[in-house]
Amino acid sequence: MQEDQEELQLKLSEYRNEHQALDDLIHKSLKSDVPVNLLSMQQLKKKKLWLKDVIRKIESDLIDDIIA
Repeated sequence: MQEDQEELQLKLSEYRNEHQALDDLIHKSLKSDVPVNLLSMQQLKKKKLWLKDVIRKIESDLIDDIIA
């Protein structure tokens, strides 16, 4: 049980870091003078949203484990 929580915490940290990296990349791309590839931008935003959903799911699982 403790091992599962530690594994979830590690995954959560990895996903948060990846989410932040994508956020930074999107922000830099939009501020840049270089034209933006809209398809790539859309894919990055979708992945960022997917990561956000996964992060919330893991956070919910961790809270449920603490309460139980």
